[in-house]
Amino acid sequence: MPSLLFKNFCKILLACLICWQIATPPSTALIQSKYYSYRQPSFDGTGKVYMGREIAQVMGHQGAGWLERPDRATEEQPQKMIDTLELKSTDVVADIGAGTGYISQLLARQVPEGKVLAVDVQPEMVELLKQRISKNKIVNIQPQLGTERSPELPAASIDLAIMVDAYHEFGYPQEMMTGIVSALKPGGRIVLTEYRGEDPKVFIKPHHKTTQKQIEREMKAVGLKLLKNERVLPQQHLLFFSKS
Repeated sequence: MPSLLFKNFCKILLACLICWQIATPPSTALIQSKYYSYRQPSFDGTGKVYMGREIAQVMGHQGAGWLERPDRATEEQPQKMIDTLELKSTDVVADIGAGTGYISQLLARQVPEGKVLAVDVQPEMVELLKQRISKNKIVNIQPQLGTERSPELPAASIDLAIMVDAYHEFGYPQEMMTGIVSALKPGGRIVLTEYRGEDPKVFIKPHHKTTQKQIEREMKAVGLKLLKNERVLPQQHLLFFSKS
């Protein structure tokens, strides 16, 4: 048990150092905007507040190894998440905050006649995505560079958008989610996987966890309603939403 705790501590410390290295405090002159307010940043936060929640620091491309860690499959059990999505083979899925494409590759196997739009705002991550696609000869993943305010997806173009441990880092959640909602086809769904903020046993930095109540509140603000919470993952919420 001590060795496991030390291992987890080292992982969190590494993630903290990565985020601290790339964090940029907000301008002291910018105190409040239409959707956001600002305060002194927490150690793992940006100081930018949306609907009472401080937005977390972004894990940059320097932390790509964390996304590809060998024990991720057993720690998070992402295949259970993929199975719960009940995707059709022809679906178009947007993986928002795709990072290195770890989840995108799992999704691609479920939609052989469709495609996965792997969206990330960091050019370095998009390049890593391209390398994965080339190495594994995947033909139905399309890397895409988004912006902090928009996923850059056409209106009514996707059947499902999924965000795996990414939403809490969105610098402009109101604008980004508005763009994602616009991209949904009629009957389309949005899925968020976030570490459970209600659970003190989930050993993740505080601002990288989120409660279901907070997520529902933020999704309601962009016209979404909760369909269900699939309680199949060991540490994360798996929340399904659709347009109200």
